[in-house]
Amino acid sequence: MLYNFLISLIDEYSALNVFRYLTFRTGLSVMSSMTIVFLIGGPFIKFIESHKITGPIRDDGPLDHIIKKVGTPTMGGVLILIGILFGTLLWADLKNPFIWVLLFVVTSFGLLGATDDYLKIKRNNSRGISSLIKFICQIILSLIAVLLLMKYGNNEHLEYVYFPFFKNLLVHLGLFFIPFAIFIIVGSSNAVNLTDGLDGLATVPVILVALSFTFICYVVGNTVFSEYLQIPYIPNVGETSIFCGSVVGSCLGFLWYNAPPAKIFMGDTGSLSLGGSLGAVSIISKHEIVLGIIGGLFVLETVSVMIQVVSFKLTGKRVFMMAPLHHHFEKKGWAESTVVIRFWIISIILALIGLATLKLR
Repeated sequence: MLYNFLISLIDEYSALNVFRYLTFRTGLSVMSSMTIVFLIGGPFIKFIESHKITGPIRDDGPLDHIIKKVGTPTMGGVLILIGILFGTLLWADLKNPFIWVLLFVVTSFGLLGATDDYLKIKRNNSRGISSLIKFICQIILSLIAVLLLMKYGNNEHLEYVYFPFFKNLLVHLGLFFIPFAIFIIVGSSNAVNLTDGLDGLATVPVILVALSFTFICYVVGNTVFSEYLQIPYIPNVGETSIFCGSVVGSCLGFLWYNAPPAKIFMGDTGSLSLGGSLGAVSIISKHEIVLGIIGGLFVLETVSVMIQVVSFKLTGKRVFMMAPLHHHFEKKGWAESTVVIRFWIISIILALIGLATLKLR
């Protein structure tokens, strides 16, 4: 919005040429989204507290976990969404179709999550929208996003899957690209949602993934860097760095209030929208497999739930004391801060490994 306005004035004011630089605008998007979340976070939390908008806590979780978190405000994902929309609409080129697809994903998944949070609060239990209905809604929203990408994305690489560590290993999916892309978006959305169970646990890994993809989208959209790194060059994808920067900034601002002990939870409003949008970014930049590496913590948490469910149904026994994985370590006696920080460390290591794949080909 502001970018498009400023660009129209370049002929009159040459100093405005600085706004043509993607790196400059990405930095602005980080600062803008972080600042707006930081400024409105305090009043928002007071409003939520005054209206007693608190999320129910799982009654089968660790006792200490339940006691500490009862009464904590939820739906903090609204703050994150405001920050993302503010930073992106302000500094991104709104003529870029990739930006609008990402805005659609983050907004629609955010609304789905907000509905889920609202029903949990209204019913005063941890069951919001039924799992089946939520899953169907996620598939429909993802399908719309994928079809929009196919129609307006102008990306000849879209239906290919590229594998890290290999220069020329790629697979053309054809029509199978649609279910594959839906799986990535829905899977990523639910993976972040499962991880969001402790103060700050999901927020920092999301920041690391978004920061990594800020860099990935930039080099994918740059002919010089993409040729040097031997990764596919996709025109106009660099603009999505603005969106990723807004995610980073929003989550940094939110972390101020979400760091242990959390003053507010992001809820499904934040986790579903953040996960879905990161999945969409990986598809646009054609680094879906790398997302699985950088976001490996989310994968581990999801796999732990799958193993637990399958094991219990087949044998009647549980592999973990409790799933997702972070609750297992809580049950083993780890302090919440210990679990969170050690999981953050794992996320940092995975992010470095994922970024290393850009060169190791």
